[in-house]
Amino acid sequence: MKTRIKELRARYNLTQEDLAKKVGVRRETIVFLEKGKYNPSLKLAHDVAKALKTTIDELFIFDKD
Repeated sequence: MKTRIKELRARYNLTQEDLAKKVGVRRETIVFLEKGKYNPSLKLAHDVAKALKTTIDELFIFDKD
């Protein structure tokens, strides 16, 4: 899975730490999300999308495999 978290985070001048605090996770969780190495829960995906003023569909790109 790929994400647009880093791109959208930059748009709002948010650091990984800033975003992590907004959604109630550790910075490392944001790092793993950005690298596509962590599949978030639906709640976390929703919270991140809301914090970045977008939708889950726009934020996460699911591979067809």
